[in-house]
Amino acid sequence: MQDRLPAAAGPPQPRDLVRVAFGPAVVAVVLIAAVVLVQLVAANSDLTGTVGAVASMWLAAHLVPVTIGGQQLGVLPLVPAALMVWATARSVAAITPPNGSWFVLRWIVAAALGGPLLITAIALAVVHDAASVITALQTPDALHAFGAVLAVHGLGAVVGAGSRVGRRVLARFGLPGWLIDAVRPAAIGALALLALSGVITAASLIVHWGTMHALFGITDSFVGQLSLTVLSLLYLPNVVIGASAVAVGSSAHIGFATFSAFTVFGGDIPALPILAAAPTPPLGPVWVALLIAGAASGVALGQQCALRPLPLPAAAAKLMAAALLAAVGLAALALAGSGELGNFGSVGVDQATFGPAAFLWFSVIGGLTVALTGGIRARPKTAAPPAPPPDAEVPEPMTEPIAVEAEDPGGDPAAGSDVPGGEAAADPAAGPPPEPAQPPPPVRPAPDADDVEDLMYVDDDIEAADKHD
Repeated sequence: MQDRLPAAAGPPQPRDLVRVAFGPAVVAVVLIAAVVLVQLVAANSDLTGTVGAVASMWLAAHLVPVTIGGQQLGVLPLVPAALMVWATARSVAAITPPNGSWFVLRWIVAAALGGPLLITAIALAVVHDAASVITALQTPDALHAFGAVLAVHGLGAVVGAGSRVGRRVLARFGLPGWLIDAVRPAAIGALALLALSGVITAASLIVHWGTMHALFGITDSFVGQLSLTVLSLLYLPNVVIGASAVAVGSSAHIGFATFSAFTVFGGDIPALPILAAAPTPPLGPVWVALLIAGAASGVALGQQCALRPLPLPAAAAKLMAAALLAAVGLAALALAGSGELGNFGSVGVDQATFGPAAFLWFSVIGGLTVALTGGIRARPKTAAPPAPPPDAEVPEPMTEPIAVEAEDPGGDPAAGSDVPGGEAAADPAAGPPPEPAQPPPPVRPAPDADDVEDLMYVDDDIEAADKHD
């Protein structure tokens, strides 16, 4: 992000703060309104409760659970929330000056959070008003709603501002510079695990193609099948996170149905085509491919940590920081993609084992990769001064005073010298005595500023200066 966006030259203008505060949220509201209108028109429904539906979907895009008819939809797709984080981070990074003051940075972050919180308050009021007309719709918990919106846009603001001033923040608190370098290996390791899990999910969909085709056949209309396709794409990251949990040795569950790399317990699952990728017993050698995905992600993290070799303590600390950051990020994504799903019960991953298992893969396999790829640099040794040989003679210090002979250029060579211990003797090879020094030129008094004649040079002054030269 920092390489693609131009750095802000100065402090942001008020219009920039307004764009950061309301730009991503308003765009999301417009897109949600368009989707709701298309769905209502396609279903030949009247437009009653359209505003309430738009407000509910805007809250759902920020992972706020929606309750309809007493059934809670708590497991929500991660794609809209990820887009909101990306849009907020991009808008914040676009106006954040790299050398701006902390006062300016606080205003930018406050604007990025204040606008969405204001729209959240309006959306809650609209849903509460619509619930009085549509009895099946219930107003979500206000504290949960504000917390979810604050978490989504706060993450985007931190990522956007951190891409500009992350090193300044570390330097201000006295933290080492390699700590910010651990962010990239953590992101690469987590993305590698998710990408490999996505490949495994796609392969499982191909294997269970008949089941997926049967799930698409529950509706004959084009709009219905298009809606199932869009809904499956929106829930694809949730399924990939479940596959990544299975890949590191944890488990995922949909109600009573539980899936891990070693055992599978059956149960009822929703009729969503993307869920056809769920494994069916017996697994056979599939668990080997899952464990390979976990090990490969650890190798990717270790290779990124080894790009800049460091001494052993710093390299180990950087690896541990990257592994911890990647594991915490994956656990947070799994928590965001989990929740209640009506009569099916809880949907998500086993949080007690997912984070520790991911950290174990990243730290152990990543540490081996760092050690084998030259990511550890030896500390330079300070050279000690060479010691003298034992048989070397050390010269003794001179204690007797040295007689200094002084010359008297203006005196008689035959006269005695004033230097103690010296003798008056003429040296015939020394040559003639030096000539006496020329007397200094006469100093002219400083001119008087009030007398014009003192400020003028006359011919006598010029001739005197020529003779002196």
